[in-house]
Amino acid sequence: MRWRGIFYLLGSVLLYLSFAMLVPLLWAMWGDGSERIAFSIAIVLTILAAWAFLRGGQAPSGLTLRESYAFVTLAWLLASLFSALPFLFSGSVPTLVDAFFEAMSGLSTTGATVIADVESLAEGVLLWRAMTHWLGGMGIIVLFVAVFPRLGVSASLLMQAEAPGPLTQMVTPRIAQTAKVLWLIYIALTAVQTVVLHMLGFSIFDALTHAFATMATGGFSTRSASVAAFANPRVEWAIIFFMLVAGGNFALYYHLLLGRVRDVLKDGEARFYLLTIVLATLLLTISVIPTGYPLEYSIRHALFQVTSMVTTTGFTTADFDLWPEFSRMLLLLLMFVGGCGGSTGGAIKQIRILVVLKFFWREVRKAIRPWEVIPLRVGEQVIAPELVNRIVAFVCLYLLIFACSVLYLTSLDYDLVTALSAVASAQGNVGPGLGLVGPTHTYAVLVDGAKIWLAVLMLIGRLEIYTVLSFMLPESLSRRHVQPLRLGRR
Repeated sequence: MRWRGIFYLLGSVLLYLSFAMLVPLLWAMWGDGSERIAFSIAIVLTILAAWAFLRGGQAPSGLTLRESYAFVTLAWLLASLFSALPFLFSGSVPTLVDAFFEAMSGLSTTGATVIADVESLAEGVLLWRAMTHWLGGMGIIVLFVAVFPRLGVSASLLMQAEAPGPLTQMVTPRIAQTAKVLWLIYIALTAVQTVVLHMLGFSIFDALTHAFATMATGGFSTRSASVAAFANPRVEWAIIFFMLVAGGNFALYYHLLLGRVRDVLKDGEARFYLLTIVLATLLLTISVIPTGYPLEYSIRHALFQVTSMVTTTGFTTADFDLWPEFSRMLLLLLMFVGGCGGSTGGAIKQIRILVVLKFFWREVRKAIRPWEVIPLRVGEQVIAPELVNRIVAFVCLYLLIFACSVLYLTSLDYDLVTALSAVASAQGNVGPGLGLVGPTHTYAVLVDGAKIWLAVLMLIGRLEIYTVLSFMLPESLSRRHVQPLRLGRR
């Protein structure tokens, strides 16, 4: 492991993070400025840390796969730690553990919070809170690759280590150009949503922060009651649309811009994604209607909550913890599904769910006709056997980590509903849960040990298990067993 090269890259990431902190600092200077000192101190400390890493490091000529895993994992941990400083210094949270939890929740686009009275926060802090979502949504390493293209072939390893989903799709021949294209689409969609929300009655500040949270599938709102606080059906429909967009594969939007509509319509994952949302909305609406809500209200709130859970955004328009048991169980299961590969969403991802379902169905057919050779297809694409094995292993590992984490939380005497939903929400980067961490509660009630582990789960969920675990493996095992995932030519 060539640590000097990794230190140099970590210093560069922290330097970019300090530049990002200038935005809420300038906003604070424009407003009442109560949080100026907090951001000033945080920026100075971040720059000093960046200088120390750069001073002790050396620009790398390239990175191995294991070094890429190490850099990405450490970059996210350090970014979360230094992103926590404004929360801590401004007094928004009482302890470093709470500040780290809030920052990791923001960067991982989870949206779980320990802050009960969000309205009491200064606008600069609220803006930084939303910006952590936006920076982590498309990926701080993807941004790093876009503005620091000299890594060459190592850039593909970095994007592979951070990119959501089992397939790293190249929309252009060059990896740095791909990163730029994805970020430009991301910026454009954020700008469009900001304008739309402002036209529907939001202030510029509320429109911008909610656009940051929506496109990143994060869920931090400027109100404690989330989107429900605005009581604006038109805004809710608009956010539903943009959540659907954020949960889709951003590579498909590039194809749309090039006029390749047929390629988008043939995408099997996109069709499965929309079908999942339609069926879940239908089931949830049928469950909610008997409680006495009007039809339009039931459909709108059911669709909003389903879209929010499937895309792992975490916005809420109702206290679904008061809904029938079937509704609560359905929403809990949706926390595992996630958006499409290549989206900003978390959880298992639609493509993996689809492949696993097709894998099970193929095994049933082969049990009846064992001599038959049945290729596994998604749309018109045949999925290689080694990729199928990797996806099935990922899902099993995901569920194993979930089960062990639930056992840990129940050992701390939390009830089963709270433990199940808190772990599913953190690992899937969703946000709200059920029970003590329901949509009208916060994670502040949990002990520090539970918060730290849930923050680790957020990181594991955002980097999709293999990156973090491969970095933690002994180097000999990592060299022998951890190989890069490739599909076709890069």
